[in-house]
Amino acid sequence: MIKINLLIVKRKKKNVQVYSTLIQGGIILGLTILVLGVFAFHLISKVSDMREAEAGKKKRLGELQVLIKEVDNYEKDNASYKEKTRIIEQLKKNQQVPLRLLDEVSEHLPKGVWLTSLADQQGVINISGYAFTNSDLVGYVQNLKSSKYIEEVALIESRQTTMENTSVYQFRLTFKIKV
Repeated sequence: MIKINLLIVKRKKKNVQVYSTLIQGGIILGLTILVLGVFAFHLISKVSDMREAEAGKKKRLGELQVLIKEVDNYEKDNASYKEKTRIIEQLKKNQQVPLRLLDEVSEHLPKGVWLTSLADQQGVINISGYAFTNSDLVGYVQNLKSSKYIEEVALIESRQTTMENTSVYQFRLTFKIKV
């Protein structure tokens, strides 16, 4: 006769094997979660450090932008100061030109010659006037040519005319003044 053992002995062995596999899987899963947690904590701390560094750099950037504005304002003020100084120096220089011009024109003016107009047109001086004699006029032109501050003296026109029943020479001449 055949005997059949209906006891569940073999099943218990299989359950033990399944439980040990589940325990091993749980341990592996737990270790994986632990490793992932440590890695996530490390990444979170890195992000936090980077955000702090970014905030520090933004603060430093704001400080540097304020300094850049101050430097720009200084440069603008300095350029304005230099321009004003240049203008003042130019005015001082230009102030000497009319003085030098009048001094040279009057210093070399002989008796018998008088001026009726003196005009400056872009650095060229135009003089009109009268002389009693032609030699007085020539002497005046020669005196102007001998001046170290006057150059390019040119007698433009000289003609004899009558003024109050007296014969005189009307003239126009041009020259440039050295600065």
